[in-house]
Amino acid sequence: MSRLEILPSLALLAFAGLMPLAARAQDGIPALPADAPAATDAAATLTGANLDLLHLILHASIPVQAVMILLVLASVASWMIIFRKKKGLDEAAGEANDFEERFWSGADLAALFRDATQKDREVNGLEAIFEAGFREYARLRQKKGVDARTQLEGAQRAMRAQLAREVDSLEHNLEFLATVGSISPYVGLFGTVWGIMISFQGLANVKEATIATVAPGISEALIATAMGLFAAIPAVVAYNRYSTRVERLNVRYEAFAEEFSSILQRQSHADER
Repeated sequence: MSRLEILPSLALLAFAGLMPLAARAQDGIPALPADAPAATDAAATLTGANLDLLHLILHASIPVQAVMILLVLASVASWMIIFRKKKGLDEAAGEANDFEERFWSGADLAALFRDATQKDREVNGLEAIFEAGFREYARLRQKKGVDARTQLEGAQRAMRAQLAREVDSLEHNLEFLATVGSISPYVGLFGTVWGIMISFQGLANVKEATIATVAPGISEALIATAMGLFAAIPAVVAYNRYSTRVERLNVRYEAFAEEFSSILQRQSHADER
């Protein structure tokens, strides 16, 4: 018998010998526990297009749901502050541009002061700083025996006080964005740890632990971390962006106060002559 005729015979013998082993191995496979279909159905929500976040949120434990609600409220409040703060900073920058254009166009200081003190107007930013400084300067000039240095120092104090109020108004609610950005991931992590702890405690009531048993609980818990990041990331980005803009406006206000002080100083010396 040739070598090519021996090889098919050996293959048939090997296949016949493996068939009983396969049958015995199949008989030795343990049956799935009674709760396996339920766990499998719960895990089915985690795969592909069947991922249902609302189902996972509604079936999470009460502490995890409380964490999720807290993070949603923090996120909504953060977005409200983000849009409101953007509008306020844009208005402050626009008002500063408009007033500087009028101020450096050679307009009379008394005329600018009359415009700023109109009853139907609310001044902010640079115009409020100018109004506070010029009001104090004019008040001190009307008093007898007040020298030019005292007049200038009084105007500078008034402008510094008004500048501090303007910057404080611009920084309002920025600390809330910083708080949300710093603690939201930890709040979400607390919900995740709690949910995972509950999932592992539930294994005590299951005869055989499988991925299908713990996957739903862990997925519910991980949603808390995802929501924490969803609340924190926009808050951190907005805080860094708006803090930079506030600092730039602060530098701009301080530069204007110094330049206006120089103008008042020259005017005081001219009046003494």
